[in-house]
Amino acid sequence: MSSFTRRQFLGTAAALSAAPLLSKLPAAAFASGSDRLKVGLIGSGGRGVSAMRNCLDADPSVIVWAIGDAFADRLESARDNLVNGTPKSRRPRPPVAPERLAIPPERQFVGLDAYKKVINSGVDLVILATPPQFRPEHMEAAINAGVHVFAEKPVAVDVAGVRRVISVGELAKQKRLAIVAGTQFRYSDHYIETMRRVHDGDIGELVGGQFYYLTNGLWHHARKPGWTDMEYQIRNWLYYTWLSGDHIVEQHIHNLDVMNWAFGGPPIKALGMGGRQSRTDPKYGNIFDHFAVEYEYANGVRVQSMCRQAPGASTRSNNERLVGTKGTARLPAAITGPKAWKFTDDTPNGLVAEHVALIKGIRNGNPLNDAKRVAESTLTAILGRNSAYTGREINYAWLLNASKENLTPETCRFDMAPPKSEIAIPGVTPLV
Repeated sequence: MSSFTRRQFLGTAAALSAAPLLSKLPAAAFASGSDRLKVGLIGSGGRGVSAMRNCLDADPSVIVWAIGDAFADRLESARDNLVNGTPKSRRPRPPVAPERLAIPPERQFVGLDAYKKVINSGVDLVILATPPQFRPEHMEAAINAGVHVFAEKPVAVDVAGVRRVISVGELAKQKRLAIVAGTQFRYSDHYIETMRRVHDGDIGELVGGQFYYLTNGLWHHARKPGWTDMEYQIRNWLYYTWLSGDHIVEQHIHNLDVMNWAFGGPPIKALGMGGRQSRTDPKYGNIFDHFAVEYEYANGVRVQSMCRQAPGASTRSNNERLVGTKGTARLPAAITGPKAWKFTDDTPNGLVAEHVALIKGIRNGNPLNDAKRVAESTLTAILGRNSAYTGREINYAWLLNASKENLTPETCRFDMAPPKSEIAIPGVTPLV
């Protein structure tokens, strides 16, 4: 267990075992900020560990109560990150204080069912950071168990998953449970202030926009002896549509969420194109490496969206531009035109701010619920993907209400074959 011994883990756990469950106490109990918030991490890869650290940074009441992952090596790596810090990494992080770690061996869970064990371990809040395929199921299980949720984006990979998340969001409202999504721009001061000015008419009526996420290639894990096909795909989930939704869904959703924010909701239709040029090797699964999508909103405005993952190509990531009749907003922090303005205040880390807002809402008895909004942004990304895959113009309402798309297998085990991963061909791939 690295330099943090089993005795230390058990000692910390014993000291905190009497900490009350946050969801079962009145909001007034948290006025002093001294009560412990037990947080479980489900999915302990790089994003999951970072989200856990963001949550720890957000509030001194947070303690790490349980960790679960499909793979033992990933869980061990996460535990080492929290216990020992990352002094040799590009972004060094200190060790987490021992009194904020309560993860004895019996609350470290491995396997595809680890999420159930984390949820039932006595946590108040779970961070969901597994591959997006599993998000709807894990979110539903947490809300059914009375546990608050922080869900990384996207929240689904297919239409069936989006519908499920919308239903779970309604259940969370009834149970007064929080669901906050990892679309951190919504919680970033510079974005919030810029968007307020846009909505107040500082650039006039919106007539267009451009939204980009053009970046380099990402990681790939070479196959190791003993891995089944299912394990190989889950470890390389980025490259399989059934697991990630493709990078327009998994990554570009950040920009598409800002686009929907600007226009007050999702588009009415999309026409897209895309393909594979730089990632043609079979090891890259079946996803595309570039997309270009035109989205049209209810007021007739058409917006250009582009995303690409290609090593050596020019980059333009997290870049959004809104065009109005009286000026332009260059998000996140500037406006040109008669009401020119630039954000100059210090900007808190949006990745931490979203957890601050989440915990504040739980404490004051007004839990935040992002489920419907992030489900709509996820579906906006799926709309663009499916248009590019099929070569068809697709209506958002049809996709939400009539599509039969469901990429989720009935069961998922390491000893079973993964779903077929065919590469889409526009004009040939059917619209379902």
